[in-house]
Amino acid sequence: MKKLFLLLFFLGSHLTTFAQQKALSDEIQIQNLIQESFDTLFSTFNAGAIERYYTQDFILLEDGEIWDNEFIKNYFNEAIKKQPIPTRVNKFDFIKTEVDGNMAWIAYNNYATISRNGEIIRDIHWIESAVAIKTPNGWRLKMLHSTPAKKE
Repeated sequence: MKKLFLLLFFLGSHLTTFAQQKALSDEIQIQNLIQESFDTLFSTFNAGAIERYYTQDFILLEDGEIWDNEFIKNYFNEAIKKQPIPTRVNKFDFIKTEVDGNMAWIAYNNYATISRNGEIIRDIHWIESAVAIKTPNGWRLKMLHSTPAKKE
């Protein structure tokens, strides 16, 4: 009887934990999508991974310019040619994440520290927003808007 009780308690606690994770999963998945997309794409210039994070019709509004996937691929290919490739460390402060069915938007502060050969070249701070849609392959970014934060 004691073993049965322990087994039921163990299963019940895991189901409760799973249910809690499920309730937060879309918000967490979208925040992870932001973090992972910058870590994979803009920190390593991995053009081959664009489809893992962006929809085919993705656009980025970047400081007065409109970038699509082809523009980003070309940007990455040119950046790789400049050796040594700088190291970029991304940090995010999520302001708000809203999920409505298969669509979501997120607002956040994006901080990047760029260094080369261990020396910091610059620290950058953007304020950004993004729209994500849920696809059969998971959440993908459809639009991202980035503007430099005002200097304090």
